[in-house]
Amino acid sequence: MELKEALILGVVEGLTEFLPVSSTGHLILTAHILGIPHDEFTKSFEIAIQLGSILAVILIYFERFVKDLETWKRVILAFIPTGLIGFALYKVIKGFLIGNDLIVVINLFLGGILLILADRYCDRFCYLKDIDELPLKKAPLIGLFQALAVVPGVSRSGATIVGGMLMGLSRKSAAEFSFILAVPTMLAATGYDLLKTGGRFEGAQWELLGVGFLTAFLTAMLTVKLFLKFLNSHGFTIFGIYRMVVALLYAATFLL
Repeated sequence: MELKEALILGVVEGLTEFLPVSSTGHLILTAHILGIPHDEFTKSFEIAIQLGSILAVILIYFERFVKDLETWKRVILAFIPTGLIGFALYKVIKGFLIGNDLIVVINLFLGGILLILADRYCDRFCYLKDIDELPLKKAPLIGLFQALAVVPGVSRSGATIVGGMLMGLSRKSAAEFSFILAVPTMLAATGYDLLKTGGRFEGAQWELLGVGFLTAFLTAMLTVKLFLKFLNSHGFTIFGIYRMVVALLYAATFLL
């Protein structure tokens, strides 16, 4: 991997991490298009630069992280099933699922259909305007939805948003819950992966990680703010259509 490729992947991560389009899927497909070998370092790079996106969310929602105990109760309850499933399937995820572009394409397409259906459901049944209104017993169910994102192409944010809307959260509240829930989820996933593989990185590889981290952070800061403004007057259908189009174009170009 070269410096410019790390820069491109960092931008892709920051743009897609909090949109319901699958950041991991986009990183895998982008790496394939750029001809980057999907070796152990590339896989760890794609996981580690998520910390840049996480830092952006921490800064944007800093006051809520510090003061809002009710939100933390729901985040912790939602994180438990995600954490247990993620740790249990770590070897499968890293060894087989990450890097498999066929799996990504299939899940991008199917996830697009599900996102469109959930968006229409929300028109009638999403009545909770704030995260703190979510009944505690429903929080772990959203965590189970997030756990589906261990499969590349599903989209962690997309699965969480769908789960949130099905539990009654408004579009914007479901998106915000997805942002905040990403913090413990991705800190745990990235920290665990770096613990396993970070000791094998060389100096130049740490430089690449730094570039990817910084570009992901800056891009995510802008993306989150624009995404929330977009949700004030739009839904998620456009993202569902986008997922399906990307899946079909990639499959027609590289898989057929």
